Amino acid sequence: MSSRPNPVQWVRYAYGAKLPDSKREWVRNDLTGPMATPRHLIRTQFAFSPLYLALFFAFDGAVWIRALMVLLAVLLALIFSAAYMAQNRVVRMRKHGLGHSPLTQRQRVQADAAKLRYDEVYVSRRA
Repeated sequence: MSSRPNPVQWVRYAYGAKLPDSKREWVRNDLTGPMATPRHLIRTQFAFSPLYLALFFAFDGAVWIRALMVLLAVLLALIFSAAYMAQNRVVRMRKHGLGHSPLTQRQRVQADAAKLRYDEVYVSRRA
């Protein structure tokens, strides 16, 4: 597997930049490998961190009120990043020349197994 991106490359990648072609296999593993979903959620939370800091420090008021504003923003960001995870994965994969499937490696194995079971049951009956 290719080496990990350096911290500057990773920050740029978290905000949507394309990594060099030498990092293509790392990107494939990041987007489709084990723990792809938690990595996606962490990456998007990192991208929202300037907003969280702005919400906390830009307003006056009790600390608990500002903390609740940030908590609400975190929850909304998690909901939206989870809802658009497949679309985000496809965009990143296309950007890096890795195809356009939104499936992770585990989901792809499960889909292939389901297709084999379907073919065994229904295709063999037609023949």
